Amino acid sequence: MARVRYGARTEAETAAARAASTRLPDIWSTGVVAVWESDPDVVAAVLPPPLKPTSRPLVRVNISKVELPGYPLGAGSFAVAAAHDGVEGWYPLVMPMTHERALIGGREVFGEPKKLGEVVVERDGPDVRAYFARHGIRFVEVRGTVDGVLPLPEPARKTDFYFKFLPAVDGSGFDADPVLVHCERNERLRGLERVTGEVVLRESPYAPVADLPVRRLLGITLGEKTGDQRGRVAERVDGRALLPYIHQRYDDPRQILDAPPEPSQGSARWS
Repeated sequence: MARVRYGARTEAETAAARAASTRLPDIWSTGVVAVWESDPDVVAAVLPPPLKPTSRPLVRVNISKVELPGYPLGAGSFAVAAAHDGVEGWYPLVMPMTHERALIGGREVFGEPKKLGEVVVERDGPDVRAYFARHGIRFVEVRGTVDGVLPLPEPARKTDFYFKFLPAVDGSGFDADPVLVHCERNERLRGLERVTGEVVLRESPYAPVADLPVRRLLGITLGEKTGDQRGRVAERVDGRALLPYIHQRYDDPRQILDAPPEPSQGSARWS
């Protein structure tokens, strides 16, 4: 019988695939990062327990073009500063991806809140534009002008917090206790430039990031970076406490019943 590709793999084939994944070459990305201070009450409101706010209500958006072998990937993250068990890091609310492969792996393994969407990074001379879009709405846009080269920082370790869970088959609660994941990333850069510009947040019922306004823009950069990541389960969490927040992961149709901001607040620009 010819090989059945959906059939069971041998232990040797499984081991070979695992070993190959640990020998991946450096994968570089070109990305725009913007960081700002937002409303502390809003930042606290989006954090599921046991995550807690940090001393500053920071928001960070990362919009990147990743040079994956064979095809480029658009990848991004919109995250707020958070802390857990003495560790400070970032809690992403939405992570748009342009390919299903990156989306599925991140959601199933780490519990990342990834969704398919448009992720664009463009540079024309000194002019830079980067954005996320879903359902025809460009809900985050960063644009500006490169105005200087920055010194390269030392390699750094950063932590993202994710909740990994399976909604119950009967639609009530979870099939098992959710877990809080610490995902540690070791990052290094080979190029970094300062950008003078603005962040635009547009109203979207499916990605309501406009609720986290830019109170004070701390900086925008354009950089080239690479890194690796490892995740670990930090603790099992109370499903009853997490349940009110799981709509963050999905395009919950009930969100469209929420009253939108007043027209003057539907788009926020800061430079």
